[in-house]
Amino acid sequence: MVRITWLSHAAFQLEGAGKVVLIDPFITGNPRSPFRSPAEIQRADVVCVSHEHGDHGFEDAIEICRRTRALFVSFFDLAQKAQARGVSVVGGNVGGTVPVTEGVRVSFTLAFHAVPVVGFVIHLNGVNIYHAGDTCLFSDMRLIGEKFPLDVALLHIGGYFTMDPADAARAVEFLRPKVAIPMHYGTFPPIEQDPQEFARLVGDRARVVILQPGESFEYRP
Repeated sequence: MVRITWLSHAAFQLEGAGKVVLIDPFITGNPRSPFRSPAEIQRADVVCVSHEHGDHGFEDAIEICRRTRALFVSFFDLAQKAQARGVSVVGGNVGGTVPVTEGVRVSFTLAFHAVPVVGFVIHLNGVNIYHAGDTCLFSDMRLIGEKFPLDVALLHIGGYFTMDPADAARAVEFLRPKVAIPMHYGTFPPIEQDPQEFARLVGDRARVVILQPGESFEYRP
């Protein structure tokens, strides 16, 4: 079992096999975050950051890793920047899978955005969870779904900067996860969206789980 908590925007907390994994922990300046400060994060073992844009939590991740001694995980260049800030890192790159800590592996996938960015497949407690980073729809998502049979996909629906509900629903078709959770919407006016529209467009291709900030879902294989 893996417990998945949406921390709003693209931020998630994964718990399984006695480990806590954070992804893109955007807290400072996030109007929808259930936390007022990254200091409220009491425990983390791994913190994955997809890219350096402020709304994906690079600075908050540095603070969390310093305090909790969590490993910072990202593509090699960003991991080097984090290491220069005094935290322990694991740097990988697209196509690679790295053992991060006992019970946790991270695979790096393509993503397309205005800056260097990766997506992640987090392998935790026998569950494969895909986080799209920040990206448009791209046809090679089919290959991600073929290489890593996905239990859960965390997908942008906000549009404007990333996929919208229609493109995210097509991503579900390509990726073939069992469960899809929408993210990266509703934080700021340009990315207001109705997650029910995403669910309608996905139809019976996957189970769509719509979370509120701070709400959790327990996935059992």
